[in-house]
Amino acid sequence: MKKMVIISIAAIVVFYLFKQFVYKPYAWKKAIASPEHRLQLGSFIFSRQRGSNGSQSMENKYFIFKAIEINGDYVRLSVVRQLSHKNKLLQSDFSTTKESYKDLKQNIKKLTITAIIKEDLYKEGASFTINNYLLTQYPSLAMSRYYYEDIAEVKKNLPPPADGYERQEYFSMLYSKKEIVENAKLIPYTLNNSTEPQLAERLSENIELILN
Repeated sequence: MKKMVIISIAAIVVFYLFKQFVYKPYAWKKAIASPEHRLQLGSFIFSRQRGSNGSQSMENKYFIFKAIEINGDYVRLSVVRQLSHKNKLLQSDFSTTKESYKDLKQNIKKLTITAIIKEDLYKEGASFTINNYLLTQYPSLAMSRYYYEDIAEVKKNLPPPADGYERQEYFSMLYSKKEIVENAKLIPYTLNNSTEPQLAERLSENIELILN
């Protein structure tokens, strides 16, 4: 009996290791080679991450990103989220619910998702809240409050600036293309008190799906 238990446990371990280190990498490389799932400008990236729930325990958090710039190995992502109504703020960390995450996997290409220039989000009242200014500048918000922060085209595909503050801003939400394509991971670039960017592998998060 004891021998059978040991054999069963060993089989489960072998199956898990095969799935994690053989099947999943193979399935990812096959999927990302297809037009529907390959990384490109405008791709939606779905990531389920582990994070604190505000107490001492952990919970799953669900994020959807949009690829708004690809420059060499630098991929700039922006979180897809909803504008809040006045006095009714949505989640402050910009994650979405499990139910919305699941629904958007199926329907995100059917939704109107507005690109909003970052500076416009801070005009006329509280940030990240729908208001008359945003509705006037971006009429599509009347159909759907889903949006993502964008940057002006003239600011894209530029080399990193030399100025310290601007350089910090430049590397915000910047991830490695190689890690996304080869390993299905979101690994951000950080300066980490240095002038040269480094990959922060400790902040690595897994990608579940890329959709175009």
